[in-house]
Amino acid sequence: MEKKNIDWANLGFGYHDTDKRFVANYKNGAWDEGALVSDATVQINECAGVLQYAQTCFEGMKAYTTQDGHIVTFRPDLNAQRMEDSCRRLEMPVFPKERFVKAVIDTVAANEAYVPPYGSGATLYIRPYMFGSSSVIGVKPADEYQFRVFTTPVGPYFKGGVKPLTIKVSDFDRAAPHGTGHIKAGLNYAMSLHAIVTAHEEGYDENMYLDAATRTNVEETGGANFLFVTKDNKIVTPKSDSILPSITRRSLMVVAKDYLGLEVEERVVPFEEVKEFAECGLCGTAAVISPVGRIVDHGREITFSSGMNEMGPITKKLYDTLTGIQMGRIEAPEGWIQVIK
Repeated sequence: MEKKNIDWANLGFGYHDTDKRFVANYKNGAWDEGALVSDATVQINECAGVLQYAQTCFEGMKAYTTQDGHIVTFRPDLNAQRMEDSCRRLEMPVFPKERFVKAVIDTVAANEAYVPPYGSGATLYIRPYMFGSSSVIGVKPADEYQFRVFTTPVGPYFKGGVKPLTIKVSDFDRAAPHGTGHIKAGLNYAMSLHAIVTAHEEGYDENMYLDAATRTNVEETGGANFLFVTKDNKIVTPKSDSILPSITRRSLMVVAKDYLGLEVEERVVPFEEVKEFAECGLCGTAAVISPVGRIVDHGREITFSSGMNEMGPITKKLYDTLTGIQMGRIEAPEGWIQVIK
């Protein structure tokens, strides 16, 4: 299929309307068959559950053109499972995992012309999401829901190359113990907006959130998990019941252990230990790994030995290996790559 006439090399990280999106509706206790549609407009009642009580969750994924010309996506079964977990926590009906994966495949295939070519630096972002669509005025779950998948071509998250970030220790809490920090609920991101806007106004790229109970342990940022590298090249990631289980982070831990032969550890990370690490990165779908060069805690600076000019050496190896797997340059573990075309 002929590609759309898009300047792939200069594509930003933003929304572009594509030809098709998948829509399925839940009513009377069951999901309908769903269909690919052309209309990007969502029509709901003014009293819809999503508008009144924020009953919504979502996922973020990407489709890639590999070195040998295939269109693939990365570990969609894990996104399907995470959305199932989110739905159960928010009292929303589960969209079956097999149907989730098929909806993603069908939506990407229907928008094949928008999948950027290999080597362009661009990808096709995939956004599956669900929301309460029926009217709700009393505080309770909605009776009807809509599940949708849309796609949009995006450029690199960081234009002009990846530069280490400067982040601040936030005065705000991201998630409470026994709350919703472990699921991908829209409300989690709404409550982080003021904190990230404040951080940007103060000249920082992101926030580091500490645990809400004691404010002594590292949790995550508003949209990414932390990954640290010790001075003897061990990979350490924070462990907490209120951290979102990042698929990228979990994949990087496998890459570190099985491809690079590094020791990996998921455990509680006291903030006071951060100054002892050699490298720091943020893990997520958009940028894979964003290096962190400096953390500022109310005037006290922690600068990592990897510096503010480029990725640290271990972070770079992790990035190159995982992106190599995603782009087909390196053989993937079994089940990681879902071929679409």
